[in-house]
Amino acid sequence: MKRFCTIAICSALLISAATFTSSLLAQTAPAPAAKPAPASPPAMEKGNIGGVAISIAYSSPRVRGREGKIFTADGLIHSKEQHYPVWRAGANSATTLTTSGDLKFGDLLVPAGTYTLFVDISNPADWKLIVSKATGEWGLSYDATKDLGRTSMHMSKPPSMVENLAYIIMNKGAGKGTLTLTWEDHTAMVNISKS
Repeated sequence: MKRFCTIAICSALLISAATFTSSLLAQTAPAPAAKPAPASPPAMEKGNIGGVAISIAYSSPRVRGREGKIFTADGLIHSKEQHYPVWRAGANSATTLTTSGDLKFGDLLVPAGTYTLFVDISNPADWKLIVSKATGEWGLSYDATKDLGRTSMHMSKPPSMVENLAYIIMNKGAGKGTLTLTWEDHTAMVNISKS
């Protein structure tokens, strides 16, 4: 009987030691490496103008120390965008506009539906918002024959450098609002009104 108790105690001690060692190893094992954050993460802006729902799905690039080297003639967009001075106004997949009803963007009538947005940045003082009927393509797949139309954007400089590209839909009441695109040292805005 004495021998049985000794074996039982030894077994219990061995199991406890193994459990403790296993627990200690689990605590000191390095954690798996986290995936790096995407350089241009997906983003979504939603709004409502006069009862019409609007959404813009886009990828938001970061300035990442390139201030003053993005929109210049020899800058990032000029070197990366194959249809320069037409810019995909975002990154990765094409920037997508969806509207549940007819709206006017500036002087351009945009019927209810889904579209792709581009911006012509050839004139730094007068960017043009381009609404394309083509959808579902990569952001660099611009085809001018698919344009629904273009409209001028009001240009300004943000109060401080904007690190993350952003779209902002603002409802101003009475069926009116604005769509603003802001990034780096540029802000481009177009009026929206219910058609």
